[in-house]
Order: sequence, then C-alpha cells, then structure tokens
Amino acid sequence: MPVRLLHMSDIHFGGEDAPALAAATAFARDARFDLLVVTGDLTQFGHHDEFAAARRWLAQMPGPQLATPGNHDTPYLGLAERVAAPFGRYARSVGPPDDAGFAGDALAVQTINSARGWQIRLNWSKGQVSQRQARNAARRFEAAAPTALRVLACHHPLVEAAGGPMTARVRGGRFAAKRLVAAGVDMVMTGHLHAPFVQPLPFGDGMTYAVGAGTLSLRERGAPPGFNVIETLGEELSVTAMAWDGRALAVERTWLVPLRPRAGERA
Repeated sequence: MPVRLLHMSDIHFGGEDAPALAAATAFARDARFDLLVVTGDLTQFGHHDEFAAARRWLAQMPGPQLATPGNHDTPYLGLAERVAAPFGRYARSVGPPDDAGFAGDALAVQTINSARGWQIRLNWSKGQVSQRQARNAARRFEAAAPTALRVLACHHPLVEAAGGPMTARVRGGRFAAKRLVAAGVDMVMTGHLHAPFVQPLPFGDGMTYAVGAGTLSLRERGAPPGFNVIETLGEELSVTAMAWDGRALAVERTWLVPLRPRAGERA
C-alpha cells in the first residue's frame, strides 16, 4: 500500500517565516497524506507564548500528527527548569517528548528525543541518543507489521550529513543508527540542519536513509524555507523538497532511492 508523509521541521515560532509557514499550512490542508511528522524546534527560545503559537498551529493542521522536540524546545533562559524539567513546556503544549508512535499495516513510525536540556560539553544544543532509547525503538520496529514502512523521527541527524551547513555531533548516534539498521528501519527523519538532504546510512545494506527537512523559519542556512513530501512509489522511496521562493511553493529537488523489499514482497 502506498504511503505519503509530510515532513516539517524547525518552525522556530518566535522567529518563523510567516509567509512560508502560511503556504506550508495551506499545502498540508489541501494534500492527502497518511501522517504529518514534525522533527523538532517548534519554538525559538522555549517561551510560553511560542509554545502557545505552536499548539495553535498544530491544532489547525490536519491529522494524524507526530512530533518530537528539538534543542530549542527547552526554556532558553529558565536554567533551573531546563535542568530539572527541560521538556515540561513541550509536553504540556505538544505531547510526549519521547517514545511517541504511529502504527499500522503500511506504516510504523517511532520518535526518540535526541535533544537535551543540558550536557557536560560546551555546546549543549548538540544531540544525544542513549543506548536505552535506541534499543527500545528497535524493539518496537522489530514488532511492527512485516509490510510496514519503518520510520524513526528525531531532531538531530544520527550520522553527520555530508556537506551539511552545520554539525549535529550526536553522542550515541552511530550506535543508534547501527541498531536501527539491524531492525530494518527504512528511514530516519530529522531536522536541525535547516537544509533538506537524503543520504544512506553507512551501515548494513545501505538501504536505511537519513532524510533531513529544511526550516520554516527565518533562520536559513543556505537553503530556502521549506519542507518534504515523502512517498513510496512501488519499490522506491521519493523525497521531494518543497521550497518557498518568496511568492509561492515550488519543487526544489526530488530524490528517488530504492526501498528494501517488504517481507510479503520477497520471492
């Protein structure tokens, strides 16, 4: 059964690109899709009013929806809260910050929270995935329907994107990527870089793809504001990066990559 996903990320309410976001919202309302996936940084500084704006936006978007937080979704100025309850505001406004899922015969999606309120390193905004998180997600995928497209969603790319505008430096990222590849995951959807990309993870059969979405904020990093439309087309996966050119949405680029055969499709 064909699957169609909308992949949006890094809206950064408080610093959103209002025309680009309005166009993306209108596109989503008119489109047919199985799931909207938002891979973090819904807010700019984790302020209450920014989360209120994110909550209103998600309420007007069609469903079903699945979201995961980013490093900007912790209270930037509330140091005590960032240490003690970094994702409390996110949980109250958006939903569970970790281990959210969507399951069906054709699609199995699982989130893990790669963001942290603080870390013992200079740049706490970089990602981290624990072995427990990776193993729990892998177990859920191993229990998924054999016909399902398996998709992991988190904010930070688990393995550095070649030619990316910045680094993610995810602690535990390579362990998680290897474990997910072994579990038959087809795609790892992320944000953080503010630029779209599709690359195979360098493990296993090379048919688990890292898929990054652009931003819908003013924080551009060499790519226009945009989002992804992801579709299964028979034995292939299509990823189309939609971009806002200041007047309208247009196709920026499309990637077409082979999919790992579903269990029911093997000879």
